[in-house]
Amino acid sequence: MTENEIVAVLAETGPLTGAQLLERSRMEVLSLWQTCRKAPSIRFKTTGKRFLRLDRHVQGYARLSPSIRREFLTYMLVGLESQAQTLTARADALKRETRQISQSKRDIAREAVISAVAPLPGKEAILENACFMLAGDVVYDMSHTVSRPEKSTGEMVQGSDLDIVIVAEDDVDPQMINTLDRAIHKRKHLLLVNDREEIDYLIKSMSRVREQLKFDIFPSMVACKILDEGQLLYGSPAVFEKVKGLLQSHGIHGRLQEMEQRATASRESAEEQLLRVGAEDNRSEYLNLFYTHAEEDEIY
Repeated sequence: MTENEIVAVLAETGPLTGAQLLERSRMEVLSLWQTCRKAPSIRFKTTGKRFLRLDRHVQGYARLSPSIRREFLTYMLVGLESQAQTLTARADALKRETRQISQSKRDIAREAVISAVAPLPGKEAILENACFMLAGDVVYDMSHTVSRPEKSTGEMVQGSDLDIVIVAEDDVDPQMINTLDRAIHKRKHLLLVNDREEIDYLIKSMSRVREQLKFDIFPSMVACKILDEGQLLYGSPAVFEKVKGLLQSHGIHGRLQEMEQRATASRESAEEQLLRVGAEDNRSEYLNLFYTHAEEDEIY
């Protein structure tokens, strides 16, 4: 589809998300993105925000999320200069919808952990000595519901997963931790089967957190990044503040900010170069910032 044909579609339909335009154009997504970006008559409104994602497949591990492709398809409105007011209105509506999705997923996560903990013997000890932290897309109000396969089963789930990290004090009874693990795993299974929502969770000790603060290998960097962005979902505010204090004393937030600055510069270079390459050219060093391997975090 040519630029003029895309303009004709937008003139007929009004502003569209990248995904809606892709469906109508039947183009390859990189070609469509390039054509739209190069067209002087086409305007864009991007909703939400970009944030740091750690990715083994990127040099230096740091990239921005959403990826160029995901941002274009899910969070960007494409329209014409003559549709400026409508473009802004639809972008505002998309932003509200994304926030509502994030709040819904936040509620699902909280209900899941409350339901898992409620019947457990020793519930009070868990709530006094462990905190449940929520991380990932939802804490940035950037959750989406685009169907994707769940990592372990291949079952289709509704968009962004729910990253939950539970940090427990070292003296919590290991048997209690095992019981909690089984309860959350059961809740994870029920959500996957009944609601097509994915929980990705991990239980770790405070000693494990201290080890990971070395920030010296990829898994430790990911763990620190998730703890840094994590919000208190349930459990002990005191344990939560202890984790945040450890991150601060080790300068983790500053190190992550430096990585985000590098990722921002790389993103700008990537978009500039990708506008120059042909869709069939797979030699660009920046294609991995367009076709990313995954949008979800691993947690350690």
